[in-house]
Amino acid sequence: MTQEQKKMTLNIKGKEVHIPLDREREFLNGTPHHTSLDGELAWRILRIQSEFVKGHDFLKNYDKAVTIFGSARSGMDPSIYTEAEELAGFLAKDGFVVFTGGGPGIMEAANKGAKNAGGQSVGININLPGNDRMTERRNDYVTEGESFDYFFSRKVILSYASQFYIAFPGGFGTMDELFEMLTLVQTGKMSPIPIVLVNKDFWGPLVEWIKNTMLEKNGTISEKDVELFHLVDTAQEARDYIHQCMIS
Repeated sequence: MTQEQKKMTLNIKGKEVHIPLDREREFLNGTPHHTSLDGELAWRILRIQSEFVKGHDFLKNYDKAVTIFGSARSGMDPSIYTEAEELAGFLAKDGFVVFTGGGPGIMEAANKGAKNAGGQSVGININLPGNDRMTERRNDYVTEGESFDYFFSRKVILSYASQFYIAFPGGFGTMDELFEMLTLVQTGKMSPIPIVLVNKDFWGPLVEWIKNTMLEKNGTISEKDVELFHLVDTAQEARDYIHQCMIS
C-alpha cells in the first residue's frame, strides 16, 4: 500500500477491534488477515471468477444428488452423527450422489455413510487460514471433491448441486446455508426443491419461532413460506419423505 490503511477502532463487548474503512479488501481476500491488495485487484476478481467456473464445471459430473448440511463440531449427541451416516448410506444405495461441505462433524458422517455404502461421496471444501496459510479442511471419507477459498462461491456451488437438501443440527454456517436455500426458493431465484430438517429436538424450537414470531406475530413471511421445509426426526423418516417426493 502507498499509505497506511484507514481504520475505525471499536469496542465490541470489552474488546478493542480495528475495522478497516475499505472493507472490500476482506471481501476480495476471503480473510481479514491480509490486506495488501494494491496492484492485485484484477487478479483477485479473476480468482473469484475462476472459482465459480471450476465449481460449475465440477457439478457437470453429477446428476441425481442430495446435499447434506450440518455442524463441523463434534460436541453433539453421538446419535446425530449416526443418523447422518445412516441417511447418507440409505441415499447412496438409492443411487444418489451425496454432497457435503467436506469437513468434519456431520459432514464427515454423511461422507462416511455414502462411501461405506459404495456410493459417490463428494466434498465441496473450504480452505481456511491456519499457520499463516490457507489449509483445506477435508475429511477422510471424501472420494471426490473440489476446494474453494471463498465461502460465498462455495455456497453458490452447494446451492445448485442437488435436487434434495437436508439440514442436520449445526451452527451459524448451517443456519446460513439453510436460510440461503429458503430465500432462494421463496424469491423464485431457485426452483422449488425439498428442504428437509432432521432432528425435531434441535429444529423444533426454530420452526415454532418461525411460525409464531415471524408469521403470526409479525407477518414477516407468508403462510406458504412455512411449507418450504419439512421437519422429520430420523434418517428413516427423511428417506421416506424423499421417496414420497419422487415421481420419476
